[in-house]
Amino acid sequence: MTGTVTTSRPLVIGLDLSLTCTGVAGEGWADYIRPKTLRGHPRLNHLVDEITSFIKKADLVVIEGPSFGGGVAHRHEDLAGLRVMVRHACWRRSIPYALVPPSCRALYAAGKGSAPKGLVRDEIARRYGIELDGVGRYDMADAYTLLAMGLHHLGHQLAEVPEKNATGLTGCQWPDTEGLAA
Repeated sequence: MTGTVTTSRPLVIGLDLSLTCTGVAGEGWADYIRPKTLRGHPRLNHLVDEITSFIKKADLVVIEGPSFGGGVAHRHEDLAGLRVMVRHACWRRSIPYALVPPSCRALYAAGKGSAPKGLVRDEIARRYGIELDGVGRYDMADAYTLLAMGLHHLGHQLAEVPEKNATGLTGCQWPDTEGLAA
């Protein structure tokens, strides 16, 4: 056919970073990475290597930012290090990345910035048809929300999102996306 233009969605990967169970999602799928018994540098190395295998061809990576509550003070340094290492892995590969506060992720998914993880998971199943059960279900749901936010930001919404929920996009740090596949 002459004159046919095919547009495809950019490849966006959502990452809910965690030292114990990192959620990873792309359009139509979600997975998780568990370092099991690894600690310290071996754990960080394992997580970054696994995450890199998911993001290597991405047009945009959407990363959940830090949570300043939740009793993670004893893990703060390693988790902050993981976030920096993943951002550096994106930078080395010239992959733009966005940072999304947890409250913006919850607002986008469930209409409330303090929505519990179970409600976020339920909304992902309802809105996108992605059923997430078992180990990592909440981490994968968070990652799927981040993926959906990234696509929405780029003008490729996966599904209708209530206007109130969409306000969650405004509190995020989005990269300059010029040159991304549109």
